[in-house]
Amino acid sequence: MISPLSCLAQDSGDFPAAVPVVPKAIGNGKSATPPATNQYSVTPTSVRVTVPLLPCSCIAMSQSLATMIADNNTHFFEGVEKLLEVWFTRKDGMTSNCDLRKIPRSQLEAIMQEVKCEIISTTSNDELDAYVLSESSMFISARRFILKTCGTTTPLCCLPLLISMAKEYAGYDTVQDLFYSRKNFKRPELQVSPHRSFEEEASMLDQFFAGGRAYCMGSFNRADCWYLYTVSPGRPRYLPNAARHNLPHSWVGKVHREPDQTLEVLMMDLDPEKMKWFWKDICPTAAEATKNSGIDRLIPDMVIDDYQFDPCGYSMNGLMRTVPGGYMTIHITPESEFSYVSFETNVPQKSYKDLIARVVATFGPKQFVMTFFTSLKNGKKIDIEDGDYSVPQYIDYDVVDVQTCRLQAYDLTYALYNRFPS
Repeated sequence: MISPLSCLAQDSGDFPAAVPVVPKAIGNGKSATPPATNQYSVTPTSVRVTVPLLPCSCIAMSQSLATMIADNNTHFFEGVEKLLEVWFTRKDGMTSNCDLRKIPRSQLEAIMQEVKCEIISTTSNDELDAYVLSESSMFISARRFILKTCGTTTPLCCLPLLISMAKEYAGYDTVQDLFYSRKNFKRPELQVSPHRSFEEEASMLDQFFAGGRAYCMGSFNRADCWYLYTVSPGRPRYLPNAARHNLPHSWVGKVHREPDQTLEVLMMDLDPEKMKWFWKDICPTAAEATKNSGIDRLIPDMVIDDYQFDPCGYSMNGLMRTVPGGYMTIHITPESEFSYVSFETNVPQKSYKDLIARVVATFGPKQFVMTFFTSLKNGKKIDIEDGDYSVPQYIDYDVVDVQTCRLQAYDLTYALYNRFPS
C-alpha cells in the first residue's frame, strides 16, 4: 500500500519564479583536504567554511556536519542522503542546443552554497560530468541534474537558482520530471528547514509545482521507511489506470525520454571489519580503501574518482567507459554507532540480483533498503530471476517489506531486507 502524504496543486507547470539569492552561514562536512593530483584529471578545490544565506525559508545554522553534536555531546553524523533528480526540457521541443553542462563552474559553486556543501573534485566524459562533494555527489548530463547530499545539507533550497541557471545558460524552460527521495533520518531533530520532516519537504515542493505526489514506502510507524516526492509538469496528464502500452512516453512532439533505470541499495549497521578500510589511519589514501574493500570490483570498467575523509568517511563516483551516461556512486559513514552506506547506479545489469549480492557482501549490512526505478520505455525488471517473487531473494536476509508503485512513465520497486538470523 502506498501512502500519499501530499498532492497540493498551487502553480502551473511552467518554471516557478526564481527567488533572489542572498548569501548566509554554513558548516562543511568531514574534513576534506583537497587531493594533489590523480589519473582522472580531477579538478580539486579547497573546502572552506563560508557563510551563504539560503532562500526558501531555510534556517541559518552554523554547525560542522562532521561534528553533529547531540545534547549529550556525543559525536554523530547523518549518513542518510537527500536525493534530488531533475529532468529538463522545452515547451517547443527544440532541445538540440540545450545542455545543463553549459552552466559555468562559478554558478555551480553558487548552487552548492545554497545546499551548504562544496565541490571537491570533478570527472567528465562525453555524456556526464561527475562531482565529488564535501557531502556526497552531483551528476550533470545534457538534461538531467542529480544531487545527492548527506548531513544537514539543504538540497531543496537550490531549486530556484538551479531552475534559473537551466534557463539562462542551458536554454531549458520547463521541468519535465522531478524526483526527491530519502530514507528516514536517524536523527531528524538535527536537520534544518525545509528538511525537518518529509511533510515540510513535500509542502515546499508543492509551492513550486502543481500536481506533485508524495509517498511513504514501508511502514512509517516503525524505524525504517523511504520517502518519495515526484512531479512531471512537462508531461501530459497522468492516467494511472491506463494500460501501460497506452501511456505517453513523450512530453510533446519530438521530445522523447531516453530509457533509464536506477538501482539504490541503502545499508545500515555495517560490519565493523569491512568498515575499517574507511578510516584514514588504516587506509591513508582513497585508492587503498577502494582496492582493499573491493569497491573497484563491484562494476568493472569504471573510471573512479574517490576520496577518503579525515579521520573517516569515504565517497566515490564512477563513470562507465562502455555505457554512455552510466555511473556508480558510493558514500560511506563508517562509525559503528551510526554506520551507513549508500550505493547507486544506472548501469543496466544482466543480473541485478548478483549485483546487489556483491554490494551487500562488500559492506555486510544487518539491514538494507533496495529501490529500483525503471522507465516504461526501458522495461527492465528487478525480479526477472526469482520466479514468483517480486524482488531478489537472499539466503542470509529476510524480505520484511515489498511495495511497488506505478508512477508517470516509471515503475518503482521498494524492498526492506533484514539479516537472518539477526
